[in-house]
Amino acid sequence: MQTVIVRCTISLTAALQHGTRAYVSVGALRLASPLPPHSSGVRPMAAAEAAKTTVEQFTTASNVAFKDGVEKTLAALNEMNAHSKQNLEAVVASVTAATKGAEALGAQAMAFSKSAFDNQVNAARSLAGAKSVQEVMELQSAFAKTALETYMAEMGKMTETVSASMKESMKPLNERMTAAVEKLQAVR
Repeated sequence: MQTVIVRCTISLTAALQHGTRAYVSVGALRLASPLPPHSSGVRPMAAAEAAKTTVEQFTTASNVAFKDGVEKTLAALNEMNAHSKQNLEAVVASVTAATKGAEALGAQAMAFSKSAFDNQVNAARSLAGAKSVQEVMELQSAFAKTALETYMAEMGKMTETVSASMKESMKPLNERMTAAVEKLQAVR
């Protein structure tokens, strides 16, 4: 700030000595020094007062511009912090939903494995108790058909679980992306 004031003072002093008008710009504010009277009626005190007034106006305008810039920067940083916090919360919500989906899928897989094992043990017992080759073929065919139908039904349930889990885990991220796009469109 001192360098700017010194340069303004030098510029104003030179303008006063040569009888020209000096201009100093700060942002949208343009300050002009008054023209001094010509050499015959020079009033050094009036010229010094004019220079002092111009420097004070420049200093005040500079301080206001600096303060406004700092306030705008701080507001932008606070908004960015809030946006980052919301993004982090969305990621946490997404991971939580994905974890719940994985737990549900794991529970379904364990239940299916246990049920399939029990069915295989029962089928083996039935096959061991068969009296003829014909009966073995019928039991094996019935077991294979039932096992395949059960497997296909279970895969359908697991697909639904994975799909629901993906939707739930992507929902918070989609909301944040939508908010970001809306903000960018509002800025345009």
